[in-house]
Parts: sequence; C-alpha cells; structure tokens
Amino acid sequence: MNNTVDRRAEIVRLVNDHGRVTVAELSRRFKVSPVTIRSDLAYLENKGLIHRTYGGALTRDLVAFDRSLSEKQSLHAEEKKRIGAAAAELVLDGDSIILDSGTTTMEVAKNLKGKKNLTVMTNAVNIASELAGIPGITVMLTGGTLRERSFSLVGPQAEASLREYCFDKLFLGVDGFDLSFGLSTPNVLEARLNRAMIEAAKQTIVVADSSKFGRRSLSLIAKVDRIHKLVTDSNVPSEYVRALEDLGIEVIVV
Repeated sequence: MNNTVDRRAEIVRLVNDHGRVTVAELSRRFKVSPVTIRSDLAYLENKGLIHRTYGGALTRDLVAFDRSLSEKQSLHAEEKKRIGAAAAELVLDGDSIILDSGTTTMEVAKNLKGKKNLTVMTNAVNIASELAGIPGITVMLTGGTLRERSFSLVGPQAEASLREYCFDKLFLGVDGFDLSFGLSTPNVLEARLNRAMIEAAKQTIVVADSSKFGRRSLSLIAKVDRIHKLVTDSNVPSEYVRALEDLGIEVIVV
C-alpha cells in the first residue's frame, strides 16, 4: 500500500470479502503496527464502513464496496433498465452531457439513440463503444488511466479534461446514497473525477436504484444538496423522497 487512504480502502475490501479480519492479520499484511491498524479501524467505523470487534472488525450489511462491472450488471437489472430509459428522456436534442461510468449510466446510453446533435463525454470505455458511430451523437472520452474493474478512466488527466468544458447535464451513478454522509463510491480516484464532473455540469442528475440508499462507501463524492434531480425505482424509502424534495431536488420514481 502506498499510503493511508489505499490501506484503508483495502481493509474495507478485505472485511467485505471475508466477513471478518483481525488486527494481527492486518498488521502483518500491511507491515504496520497494531496501533496503526486500530487507528484505521476506528476511522472506518466512524465512517460507517465496518463494525469493530475485540481484536478486529466485521462487515456491515450497509457498506457499498468495489464490485467489478460484471458483478454489478446482474444486480437490480430491471430497475436499472427503467431508470436508464426515464433518465434518457431528460436529454434534449442539442444537449451536451456527461455520462459517468457504471451499469445504470450504460442503460442511459442505450436509450440515447435517435437524439439529434448530442455531445456525450464519458470516462467509460464501454459506454463510448456503445455510442460510437451513432448518427447525431458526438462521443468524447476524458482520457486518463483505465480501471479494469469498471472500464473507467480516472486520474489527473481525466480530471483536467473536464475543466475545459461546460456541459448541460451530468448523469451520475453512485454506490452509496446517504442523507447525512452524501454520495459515495469505493474508489478515491473515481470520487475525485465525479467531483470534477459535478463542477463541469450545469445540472447533476443522479441515477441510482433503491439498493443504494442508506449505504456509505469509502470515498465521498459530494453532499446531497449538490444534485438537482434523482431518477430511481419505486422502492426508494419515503423519507428520502421527502428529504430530497424539501431540498428542492426533483425525485423521479419509475
């Protein structure tokens, strides 16, 4: 591990993969002292990512962790299709939009065929491939370093490319949506790029199925009040709908 952030992200992954880890095991694995590991576990528990126990830590059911794209594709597939179709209806001819990487934003992309004079920037190689060659759609890639788990481009080059533009809409996928913590994702570089996307767009539209609510992942993207619309499925908790509407955020339930 190169730094504290990477080590803590790896600890969360290990806890979720194995269900339980011990301080002694983590100390040996990362070649740091037990005191350092206990500090890491205290930090992660405070973020709501793990449950500390005597001598170690256990998984928490509400934690969102870094699944591969193939793993995500099979989860809540029907809900994602409905969300993608509804979100695509928000795209107007002539719009310039950003599509974040992810399985739900891929469903948005699949429903853009037929739009006219559309410009799409994405950090997802698979989404770029989906839209390539479609009449009326110009595709732009952010550039950056490829993450094989998600087919997404991240890093300083990707972030810098967004600073040169002003887009009409961002369609953002998230792994965690918690009213107090905010929008989150397991990967630090993905979170940094998502923040740059929010800054580069006039309007941020989150596309998320209801399984994401009440969950926290390691890396904060932004507080909930930075978004303008949410497109989700009918299992969204009613308290989320009320809280978001009180903030002036439009909630579209499909």
